[in-house]
This record gives sequence, structure tokens and C-alpha cells, in this order.
Amino acid sequence: MNKQVQVHASLFLVALIYGSNYSIAKEVMPEYVGPFGLILIRVVSAALFFGIFARLVVKEKIVGRGDNIRVILCGVTGVAINQLCFFAGLNLTAPINAALLMVIVPVVVLVFSALLLRERIGKRKVSGIAMACVGAFLLIYTSQGGQATGNVWGDLLIILNATSFGLYLVLVKPLMQKYQAITIVSRIFTVGAVLVIPFGWQQLLTPDYSAFPVSIWLAILFMVFAVTIVAYLLNTWALRYANPSLVGAYIYLQPVMAILVAVGLGKDEFTLQKGVYALLIFAGVYLVSRTKQNVLKKAA
Repeated sequence: MNKQVQVHASLFLVALIYGSNYSIAKEVMPEYVGPFGLILIRVVSAALFFGIFARLVVKEKIVGRGDNIRVILCGVTGVAINQLCFFAGLNLTAPINAALLMVIVPVVVLVFSALLLRERIGKRKVSGIAMACVGAFLLIYTSQGGQATGNVWGDLLIILNATSFGLYLVLVKPLMQKYQAITIVSRIFTVGAVLVIPFGWQQLLTPDYSAFPVSIWLAILFMVFAVTIVAYLLNTWALRYANPSLVGAYIYLQPVMAILVAVGLGKDEFTLQKGVYALLIFAGVYLVSRTKQNVLKKAA
């Protein structure tokens, strides 16, 4: 298998893992484990893995008060708020709604880049932001009512999750230019693990784990190892060889995979109305990303 095929296979597998996570997480919560308890399991496991890996293999330290403060802010926005809002929102809303709304992350990144990094926003990007926001608003607005499969508060939490993650991507950019990725991620997950413990501790102790069927244990293992560890490692390796346009194409494949998995498992239904709003969101993100060279990818 040549390098190009390996890159495509890695990016496709990452998109499939992230897309599957929306429906698989719904299997576990809230019936077996609450959303915050699930976050605690995932974040602490990832913090231990990346921390041991960084200490044994990389052995790199973050120096300077400014960089250490930035790492803490990245842990707050990229792990704690991001994960708490994502799983709490997914617990309430439909998998397809969550997957579609997460596509606005590049739009959020652009807005924060303009505010914090003083990047210029042209008319095309402003149009894209407006279009994506309209699509997201309509998707949230129509989540109320007896026939809807979504949930207004769940959708809003997913939006807050996307906003927090977009801010994280802007904050972490200077760190990624100075340190190896595994060093940054290990510190960020350590900060995040400390912050999510108060939220998830009670939900972690509540379940009767001896009564869990094998399928639920497999789902939890999937979220810990596949979504958090394997997907990150595959994505990091692929980004060494993939150009931005290729990576961008696979970013937009994630919600497609989420829809296929959700419909295939009977966890949600994809209506024509959702399709129209999805087109608005995708079109807006396309306009924003068209002239942007840095394509940033979510680790869910």
C-alpha cells in the first residue's frame, strides 16, 4: 500500500470514527452513564495515555509563564467546556442535528481569528458566515415540536461546544508552532481532566457497572480508544502528508458519515427540511473555507 492510499485510508477512518461517535454515544447515555460521567471516563483515560506517551517518548517541557497560561486556557476551552457541552448537548438532541451543527467550527475559527489575531474578513467570508448562521438558526428553531427529532437546548449546547472549540483552535495555534503536538495535547488533557472531575464524579459513581451488557462496554471502549486516541494518532500522521484541500474534503465527510450511521442504526431520521438547512450550513462553510489555507480538524 503506497503512502497516498494510506493517507486516504487514515482520513476516511477518522471521519468514520467521528461520525459513528454521535450515535454510539447515544447508546450509552443517559440510560447507562450520564453525559458528564462519560466525559470523565474519556478525558481521564486520554490524559493518562497521552501523559505517559509524552513523558516516555517526547520528554518536552512547556516553558514560560505565558505559554503555561495559554495551555490552561486551551484545556478550559478545548477539553472542559468543549466536551461538557458536546456530550450534554448530544444527550438532549438528535445525532444528525449535532453532526450538522458541528460543521460551523471553521466559521467560528474565522470569527475568533478576526477578533484575536486581527485577520481580515472579506465580503465572501461575511456572506458565508451569515449563510451558515441562518442554516444553524433554522435547524435549531425547527427542533421544537412533537415531530422534531432534535432539541432546542441540546442544539444550543452543541453551538456553545463548537464556539468553545473554535476559540481553542485560535488559542492553541501559537503553541503548536513552538512545541510538538503530543506535548500540547498531553498538557491540555491534564488540565481538562482536573476540570471535569467535579462535574462527572457523581455520575461516574452512580451506575451499576456489573449490570452493563457487553455492547455498552464495547461502546465505552470505542469512545475512549477509537475516538480519543486512535483517531487523534491517525489524524496527526495523515496531516504530515495531506494537503489542506484533501483534509478539508474529509472534514465535511464527517457529518455525512454521522447521518449514514444514525439512519442505519435507527437513531434518527434525515428529513428534506434538515437537508435544506444542511445545504445552507455547508454552503456557508465552503465560502468561509474557500480562501482559507489553514484547515483545522475536531478531535470528538
